[in-house]
Amino acid sequence: MEWTREKRYLPYDKWDALTLLKLQSQAARSDYQLHYHIRPSSGLLNDPNGFSYYNGRWQVFYQSYPFGAVHGLKSWVHLSSRDLVHWENLGEAVLPDTPLDSHGAYSGSAKAVGDKLFLMYTGNVRDENWVRHSYQIGAWMDEKGQVSKLPEALIKAPDHVTEHFRDPQILEHGGKYYAILGAQDKASKSGKISLYRAEQLTGPWEDLGYVDLPDMGYMVECPNLVFVSGKPVFIFCPQGLDKNVADYQNVYPNMYWAGESFDFDMGHFETKQKAPVNLDEGFDVYASQAFNAPDGQAYLISWVGLPDMTYPSDSEGWANCLSQVKRLSLKHGRLVQKPVKAIKSLREAEEDFTGDLAFDAGAQSEIKLTVKRGQKGSLLLAADQAGQHGIKLRFKTGKHARLTVDRGECGQAVNADFGASRTVRLPAGEDLDLRIFMDHSLFEIFVNGGAAVITGRYFAPADQTFVKMDKGIDYRARTWRLKDM
Repeated sequence: MEWTREKRYLPYDKWDALTLLKLQSQAARSDYQLHYHIRPSSGLLNDPNGFSYYNGRWQVFYQSYPFGAVHGLKSWVHLSSRDLVHWENLGEAVLPDTPLDSHGAYSGSAKAVGDKLFLMYTGNVRDENWVRHSYQIGAWMDEKGQVSKLPEALIKAPDHVTEHFRDPQILEHGGKYYAILGAQDKASKSGKISLYRAEQLTGPWEDLGYVDLPDMGYMVECPNLVFVSGKPVFIFCPQGLDKNVADYQNVYPNMYWAGESFDFDMGHFETKQKAPVNLDEGFDVYASQAFNAPDGQAYLISWVGLPDMTYPSDSEGWANCLSQVKRLSLKHGRLVQKPVKAIKSLREAEEDFTGDLAFDAGAQSEIKLTVKRGQKGSLLLAADQAGQHGIKLRFKTGKHARLTVDRGECGQAVNADFGASRTVRLPAGEDLDLRIFMDHSLFEIFVNGGAAVITGRYFAPADQTFVKMDKGIDYRARTWRLKDM
């Protein structure tokens, strides 16, 4: 199919039901399809949105284009969970069906207010000359999942920003509501985080200017502010960030600033951090969304996919997934990300290993591994039976300790122009603890209790499910097969 602009923005009711059913069947049968992560029923899965707690359940939405693995006319698909692991797909909740979101329901957030959930998102509109206009839209969702949009935009793009003005996050502080948005300043063409305030969620919303963060490239997408152990943390996606400011290899990084305090009304962010830090040290995390639950705990979920990139599953008519949910904490000013406890409910078929490790882990597995200090070697994941090809983890746990993950010899190439390996520095002379999750075409590696996370997609033959450790390594391992969610 040739994906012309007209095809991408064809209204949903102009597509026939048989086309959608065929795409859903094709996605479900894929060897690469995820089984315990949120994935698209068909087409493209994009940013997580509206991550929240409402009506006694966890809620999350994702941007969806159901008719192909391309960026087209976006809607929101709604999922709900009791434990942040088992997610129920409730179908499309926000459709691009008004003059304020005629060309797509883009990213946004949600907040529970009484017996309803308030949604705030970016409506994408293109005029007859294909010039973009961004509107920040409000909507109420009731306990039955019915969404009612407000008739007027909450926030229109101010004169001092370009058409790139999107991705609102709602916050409440001191009895007032605040919103932060990604923006591009018109005068400097630089990336900013805009700050707004309102007495009521339905407005009016007052422009408080920009948050006083340093250089963040030419655009900021998906800004989030969460409080972790009482400290403010900005999580965001800078585009075009100078690599002399912060080191990254992906086309665009997902990063964070951890601070000491934040003045909501002045936009002043106090931090000891000299530069933004990669949120994930892997290949494919972007557009992460975090929020503070009613008990104050901060949780995060990420899009596992990147803007402007393609993946082998595109040829099957579907693309991308969401990460598992992670619980956030701070240690020495750095974020620590850990799986939620309920992920253990998926475990079955537990085995312990020492000595020569070479076994079939299956396509859905969890591996807990400790490598003793003072060693170097490698571990293969998603390997063939001969141990020749797979995702190679090379480790050193001595003086110059580091972990390198290389997916370059594990099936089909994935965006190889941006490198096939990623490296994390480790504390010198200490044991290396890894908690590894595999789900058919996704790996998530939690390093040293979540001090670093390395996430990536891989597209290997379906029979590449073996794990193999170099001989002579002093380690201990425990493995589980994991059930579908």
